[in-house]
Amino acid sequence: MRGLKTYLMGFPLLRLLAFAGPYRWRLAGLGVITALATGADLAGPLIVGYAVDYGLGTKKGHGPDLNVIYLSVALYLLAAGASWVFGYIQTYGLGWVGQHVILDLRNTLFGHLQSLSLQYFSEQKAGWIISRLTNDIENFTNLLNDGVQNLIKNSLTLLGVFIAIFILDWKLALATMTISPIMVVATAYYRVNSMRAFRRAREAIADIAAFLQENISGMRVVQAFTRERRAFEEFDGRNHAYRRANVRTTQLSSMYFPGVEFLGAVALAVVLLYGGFRVVDGAMTVGHLVAFIGLVNMFFQPIQQLSQLYSDLQSTMASLEKVFSVLDTEPDRADHPNARKLKHIEGEVEFDHVSFSYGNGDPVLEDVSFRIEPGETLAIVGETGAGKSTIVKLLSRLYDPTSGKVLVDGKDLRDIRGSSLRSRMGVVLQDTFLFTGTIEENIRYGRPGAAHEEIVAAAKVVGADDFIQNFLEGYQTQVRERGGRLSVGERQLIAFARALLAEPRILILDEATSSVDLATETRIEEALQKLLAGRTSVVIAHRLSTVRRADRILLISGGRVVEQGSHEELISKPSAYRRLYESQFAA
Repeated sequence: MRGLKTYLMGFPLLRLLAFAGPYRWRLAGLGVITALATGADLAGPLIVGYAVDYGLGTKKGHGPDLNVIYLSVALYLLAAGASWVFGYIQTYGLGWVGQHVILDLRNTLFGHLQSLSLQYFSEQKAGWIISRLTNDIENFTNLLNDGVQNLIKNSLTLLGVFIAIFILDWKLALATMTISPIMVVATAYYRVNSMRAFRRAREAIADIAAFLQENISGMRVVQAFTRERRAFEEFDGRNHAYRRANVRTTQLSSMYFPGVEFLGAVALAVVLLYGGFRVVDGAMTVGHLVAFIGLVNMFFQPIQQLSQLYSDLQSTMASLEKVFSVLDTEPDRADHPNARKLKHIEGEVEFDHVSFSYGNGDPVLEDVSFRIEPGETLAIVGETGAGKSTIVKLLSRLYDPTSGKVLVDGKDLRDIRGSSLRSRMGVVLQDTFLFTGTIEENIRYGRPGAAHEEIVAAAKVVGADDFIQNFLEGYQTQVRERGGRLSVGERQLIAFARALLAEPRILILDEATSSVDLATETRIEEALQKLLAGRTSVVIAHRLSTVRRADRILLISGGRVVEQGSHEELISKPSAYRRLYESQFAA
């Protein structure tokens, strides 16, 4: 299975078509319908030729016959009607399959993104990732809706016309094919150059999406430092690069497609000239020539449409390569095949000689070892960049240690399903993220099945109920993107309520009160004691006033544990913690 996947990696189009596997029987039926529609189309010129020879009496030995005319008209209308009915079924059916393939692919891509570690998202721009899920996948829509239909129908038409003209007159058919070498050379040139051009265009639009996402998210900083003009100039440069890439694709198309039409006109001229001679010589009937001309017109129209399809395919291939590059990114913290699901945890945590570095960078943690008993509150302090937040990420198994082990209840986290571990954890971060929706929905995010009464109870415990009730719509107040309607302190209180509602066995507070003013911090201190009670808790704080009640304090410096003990133990003797504490309260 792995070998097949590796083989398919070199053929993005085959990998896309693999998503149509669940609909293969529907596609098989549509293939039959398409063949019938193509047969009805091909019948048209042949019926006209028959009417000319036997209805108008142009064939030697046959006079005009109105009955043949009537029959030919009826057959022609029947063929046209059949073509319309079959065409409707084909277009709707392939469109239905195409939309389901797009649905499945987008869901697969989003689901795969959920399995990737934070390292991937820190290395890739958010706009680039969003472009894969939107612009690039949307680029497949026309190909799957119309492209597959055109590919099947036009291919069958070309094959049918090719067979029919050789049956009608093989000498005239050979003469018509004399332009084929020119067509092959022109198509090869277009193929190579259009692939490069469309790839550059997709890269350019992804660059624009990434730049827009970054600047819109950082608009407050842009305006604060009056960088609007510089931002516009950078965007203008990217926009011009996209324009140049698209102009190149237009230039190639404007040379190729009119060229195909010209070659079709040359082929028709050959048919008229050589076919006219054969009619005069009596080697060919007028009806056969009329049918031949109709078939030749049908021959070059599919070539032009297939060429346009190839142009669309080049743009799609560039998008496919980017989409599958995301799908081919292996999760670096995937669950072990035999990983167990946690049914219950006591809350014992142990770091056993843990070292960690981001990517190939310098070590952030070096040989860190400590233990947290069930129900104990451990505070981790230290200067910025010491590795405090990294400890939390390892405990949440957002990353795996470079060496050593992180254990919960004596079990290595790598032997535990990550989802079952995190479902028993509550996390409150420094940068509180609220989703678009109501306040109630944001609190319920911690436990989707919670009742309204439970949400209100959690908010009351952490002191959030008072300000929520002050809003006109209370808990149904809409939160703008990232919580724009709320103050920093209010957002933090909602995050506390969300964590409390989840009823975690292990609670993590990562600088959770650093953005809260002193008055608010004092107001929620009692609530925090209720939140921490009976739970294994890890509190990371820059302000040491928030960690004095912790059972134990760890001082991290340079990625190592340099001191540990209670606040009273550390402050009672000369220590790095005491110096840090006194420096904060010197004023």
